[in-house]
Amino acid sequence: QIQLVESGGGLVQAGGSLRLSCAASGRTFSSYSMAWFRQVPGKEREFVAARGWSASQIYYADSVKGRFTISRDNAKNSVYLQMNSLKPEDTAIYYCAAKYGSATMLVAYDYWGQGTQVTVSS
Repeated sequence: QIQLVESGGGLVQAGGSLRLSCAASGRTFSSYSMAWFRQVPGKEREFVAARGWSASQIYYADSVKGRFTISRDNAKNSVYLQMNSLKPEDTAIYYCAAKYGSATMLVAYDYWGQGTQVTVSS
């Protein structure tokens, strides 16, 4: 069992930056693959970035490649999403997710946080 709590969302102007954090409970955090998804009301949840337990597994959605960076700190049981050059279309609720085993870009994660709102004004 793992519990996830996101933080760091807020309101930012286009072109600005935000850093989301996700704190995880559990003693085996390093064995989990972590990901960020986002969702706009009325639309399906969308993959943003994933970071496997192995450093070789890092994936990004094309829409955020070059602007967002996912990282993790196993000593702090945390995963982060650094978001730069934000655009109004990045506005969404951002969710942290975890699964045991390899990372995937599919919505196939077992554990989810409550979400944090990111709003980018034009």
